[in-house]
Amino acid sequence: MASSSPFSHLLSSLSSKSPLFSSRPRSYPSPKPPLAPISPLSFHFPSPKLSPVLPLLPQNTLNGLNSLLSSASGSLFLALASLSLSFSLFLGQVDPASAFVVTTPRKLQSDELATVRLFQENTPSVVYITNLAARQDLFTLDVLEVPQGSGSGFVWDKKGHIVTNYHVIRGASDLRVTLADQSTYEARVVGFDQDKDVAVLRIDAPKDKLRPIPVGISADLLVGQKVFAIGNPFGLDHTLTTGVISGLRREISSAATGRPIQDVIQTDAAINPGNSGGPLLDSSGNLIGINTAIYSPSGASSGVGFSIPVDTVGGIVDQLVRFGKVTRPILGIKFAPDQSVEQLGVSGVLVLDAPPNGPAGKAGLLPTKRDSYGRLILGDIITEVNGKKVTSGSDLYRILDQCKVGDKVTVEVLRGDHKEKINVVLEPKPDES
Repeated sequence: MASSSPFSHLLSSLSSKSPLFSSRPRSYPSPKPPLAPISPLSFHFPSPKLSPVLPLLPQNTLNGLNSLLSSASGSLFLALASLSLSFSLFLGQVDPASAFVVTTPRKLQSDELATVRLFQENTPSVVYITNLAARQDLFTLDVLEVPQGSGSGFVWDKKGHIVTNYHVIRGASDLRVTLADQSTYEARVVGFDQDKDVAVLRIDAPKDKLRPIPVGISADLLVGQKVFAIGNPFGLDHTLTTGVISGLRREISSAATGRPIQDVIQTDAAINPGNSGGPLLDSSGNLIGINTAIYSPSGASSGVGFSIPVDTVGGIVDQLVRFGKVTRPILGIKFAPDQSVEQLGVSGVLVLDAPPNGPAGKAGLLPTKRDSYGRLILGDIITEVNGKKVTSGSDLYRILDQCKVGDKVTVEVLRGDHKEKINVVLEPKPDES
């Protein structure tokens, strides 16, 4: 009877258009002539007493309408139930994803854990140094202290000694040191070595706030081993950068005197302005160098940074702490640039001046001068010192760095067209005596 219901064509139409009905294809009999249109909003359950229209319909038509209403009501109930459940999950306190996703705590690799531990253990030893300079106000004529630079440093011992680069404190009228806990102290200069770009400061801080950095050795370093730099680049305190040793036994010139610094460590760890004076550490967290310079046309890190080896720094710091100065021997001469000597077609160091009261002047080395006609007369050209060949000013400095004040050295010079050997007793710099 249901298959011959006049509403069969209506059920077929609804099931093919509505997602609430099955989409499985079915076969239906040929559609009957369409009935009068019925608005969905006017659906009512059949009641002969209340509805003047439904009693006029045949019995099979009423049965079909009941079946349609029952099917539509069930589908509508399912839709409303699904919608209600979705809203309850959305508005509830329980995250629906938590029922399906199991989150695990963050885990770091072993090398990451080692880096984090190294930074946490060594950060308290690194300090921030502010260089203050006295400036006079143009209108009030008051003298003010204005920050003119900043850099890094590290705690050397429990007595409050701070090690940094000389160029970090150069020209300062006052210095301030900020520790890892952001406490700031006035610092005084204990001593400095311009030739090696090393300076030592001292602060009056409680011993419990001072954590000396562990000192390693730089003699057994290898190219390729991992290194870490901690500093304050661009004023950003306690920044960690990592890299490897790119080269060893490099040579750079001191920014203050131009004297060469030998056995410098080259690294690709990012070293930027503000990193100067900060420590370079090995993978064990031991100090192996002081970050001092970068090779960069722009002034920012280009992957070529240089650090003074700790073996060189250690001896200098000990002298500065004990005596407030470094006693370094000199010959007491002024020599010509290497390019000028090369143009003469000779190899060696040309003596421009040898003061009579200096070591070389006392020994009899001849300086460059002009005769009564204004013609230039070349002075002695140093070719060897203690049997070691000298071809440039760097060679001469390198040999003198291995000597001590009071040592007697044999200097071989080219004088005119012949060579002579002269004994010279080395003396300290006049400002260090």
